Amino acid sequence: MISGFRPFRTGRRVLAALVLAALVCAPLAAQAGEITVSAAASLTNAFTDIKGMFEKANPGSKVQTNFAASGPLLKQMQEGAPVDVFASADQATMDKAVESKLIDVNTRIDFVSNSLVLIVPADSRLAIASVDDLKKADVHRIAVGNPDSVPVGRYTKAALTAAGSWDALSGKAVLAESVRQALDYVARGEAEAGFVYMTDARIAGDKVKVVATVKGHAPITYPIAVLSGSGDKATAAAFIKFVTGPEGMAVMGKYGFGKP
Repeated sequence: MISGFRPFRTGRRVLAALVLAALVCAPLAAQAGEITVSAAASLTNAFTDIKGMFEKANPGSKVQTNFAASGPLLKQMQEGAPVDVFASADQATMDKAVESKLIDVNTRIDFVSNSLVLIVPADSRLAIASVDDLKKADVHRIAVGNPDSVPVGRYTKAALTAAGSWDALSGKAVLAESVRQALDYVARGEAEAGFVYMTDARIAGDKVKVVATVKGHAPITYPIAVLSGSGDKATAAAFIKFVTGPEGMAVMGKYGFGKP
């Protein structure tokens, strides 16, 4: 069944590449080179690196970055925040942006993937090696992204529901407003365990331990697109082209992101 979708997705990627190329060649706006990129919290480190590389490769260009959970970023855009590029940690949030007519749909492209993992504090002495272990009496607090607004929370709820564990564990959930907040709860020992992306667990280094990779959720793929109301679509398209090009993808790979 999955293979049946590949021609469509490949076709969409080709169309997005053509549209982005056309926008890059378009005349620049009055304040050309100044754009705002709103991106999922899990992209913070990678996009901060890419921002510097892009500005160096494009003298005169200036990239302002805004990192948060995808849901709050969408709300900001719906309320009129001036944004040129949006990168979400899930398809659902980008779909809502499309429904709100915020996105130039022909520029939308999936550019990286991620995985969901269960983590514990590095110095944890609890016997936690699987989701089932979270049901033990000595596990009181589990860091979980808020499913209503945080993609990692939706992936977590889907996985736990598929495993028949959501009802048993939801009472222990400490809701986080971003994946980075969930990571911090565990790293500081404020939760005995938590669910984050593999890339975030890697960034935490020796502060947390990954004890399991979690399945049972939709594929974690990240879409990126130019906003339909962007004041500088040429630079916005150029930024996306840089992100999805060899230099940008090398940075994404360095931080543990996979191909979509």
